[in-house]
Amino acid sequence: MTRKLLTRRSALTGLVGAGGGLLLSGCERIVQIPGMLGMLESAEKLSQRGQRLVLGSSTPLAREYTRAEISRNFKANGTTRPSGEDYARLSMSGFADYRLKIDGLVMRPLDLSLDEIRNMPSRSQITRHDCVEGWSAIGEWTGVPLSQLLQMAGVQPNARYIVFHCADNLGGQGLYYESIDLVDAFHPQTIMAYAMNGAALPIPHGAPLRLRVERQLGYKMAKYVMRIEAVDSFATLGRGRGGFWEDLGYEWYAGI
Repeated sequence: MTRKLLTRRSALTGLVGAGGGLLLSGCERIVQIPGMLGMLESAEKLSQRGQRLVLGSSTPLAREYTRAEISRNFKANGTTRPSGEDYARLSMSGFADYRLKIDGLVMRPLDLSLDEIRNMPSRSQITRHDCVEGWSAIGEWTGVPLSQLLQMAGVQPNARYIVFHCADNLGGQGLYYESIDLVDAFHPQTIMAYAMNGAALPIPHGAPLRLRVERQLGYKMAKYVMRIEAVDSFATLGRGRGGFWEDLGYEWYAGI
C-alpha cells in the first residue's frame, strides 16, 4: 500500500513541469494538463481508501524530525500576505484584535482571541511539508490541537467535516477555504499553529493561525484561518468540492 501511495505522489509531482501557463501559483499548472483531472480523482479514491484501510481505528503519527534537520529555507507558497483592509488592520496591531470563530454544527460556538489560543495546552512538532509541486521542507510548528478546540465547542453528532475559512483571496478567485474529515481533525498532529521554528508564525506562512494536518499534502494546510465551521456537507460551499484548489480540479483527499 505504501508503494501505491508513493507512486501516486511521484506521478503528480513529476508532471508539474509539463503544465501550461501560470495563473495563480505553481499548483495551477497541474490542473491544466490534459487528462490530469481524471487522474486526480481516481488517485484520490485509491489514496483515501488505502490510507483508511491501513489506519483502521489507529492513529499513526507522521514522522517527526530533530531541530538539526529543520530546513534553512522554507518556501512560502500561495498567498504571502492577504490583501484587504481588515487583514491589514489586524496585522498592524500584531493581531491583538484577531478573533477565531468556531461555529456551525457545534453545541457551544466559540469566539477566541489569539492570546486565549496561545494560553491553551499546546503541541510542538517538527514535520516535513510536502507540496504537490514536488518540493519538501522541514519546519517546527507549535499550536493548539484542533481536537481540543472542537471538544470545547462540542461537535454535534451529524457533523462530518471541518471547514476552514481564510482571509486570503488568492488570485481574485474568492476567499480561500479548505476542509478535512473528522478522522484527520481529531488526529493528534492536526494543530492550529501560531508559531514556526520557535517564533511567532510569519505572515507569509499564514499568521496569525494556520492549519497543520501532517498526513496530507501542503495545499490542504489552510493559512490565515479566520473561522472554523463544522458541517455535514460541503456541497453548498464554493463549487461543492470541499476546498479552493479542489474547486479547480485538485483531489479533496490528499493523504501521503
